[in-house]
Amino acid sequence: MTLLANAKVLAQQYRALTGKPLGITGEVAEYEASRILGVELTPARQAGYDAVETINGVVKRLQIKGRCLLKDCKPGQRLGSIDVKKDFDAVLLVLLDENFNATSIYEADREDVLRVLAEPGSRSRNERGALGVSKFKSIARLRWQCSSTG
Repeated sequence: MTLLANAKVLAQQYRALTGKPLGITGEVAEYEASRILGVELTPARQAGYDAVETINGVVKRLQIKGRCLLKDCKPGQRLGSIDVKKDFDAVLLVLLDENFNATSIYEADREDVLRVLAEPGSRSRNERGALGVSKFKSIARLRWQCSSTG
């Protein structure tokens, strides 16, 4: 917990100094999903999914995506690439504020993600598996929201 807190501070300082992200958003998102939802993180480099969750004896394999949304960010922010060839059952999107604190977590089922990624019209979506945050939220359900974000 202390190490993550230190990493968050370092990432904030790096962004303030350089204007660029440090590149820890994915790791913070995985940690926050585990801490908040209780999902079990898989070993690093597990192909296709980052965590598992067992509900009523059924194991669900979860890809976890994170996005840090700054207060003045432009609309159209995108998730990282979703590899549709890999095994997963759902995708979690962990939204973080400028301090890398989780503000909300959304979950979309594999079938819904695949359907939207296959829709014609967006090269980044079709070829790279990159969904916009707002598009993802439109097919997902809210799993958790920070009480201070309303």
